[in-house]
Amino acid sequence: MPQYAKVQIHYGPYEAAGIVEHRTSRLEGLQTILQRGGHTTTLHCINDRNVVELWVNGELVFQCDIRDLEYGGDGELDPLCADAAKAVTRAF
Repeated sequence: MPQYAKVQIHYGPYEAAGIVEHRTSRLEGLQTILQRGGHTTTLHCINDRNVVELWVNGELVFQCDIRDLEYGGDGELDPLCADAAKAVTRAF
């Protein structure tokens, strides 16, 4: 079982200040937590609104509403980031 994964983060647009567009500011903590765990991450825009999906080896391992992730930060205090990291670890 490999220890490190290549994680594809698929994310959709969400509304902020009345504008709907793709933003990565809510993904910073998630990326930080995964990279600290030794995983590599790549971002992919999708058309589904308000969605974040983590894919490992072609398998969807985690999904949540992007608006539920904390804005900015390192992800240490965000329980969704911890859940996502566990899901990636269990993916193999």
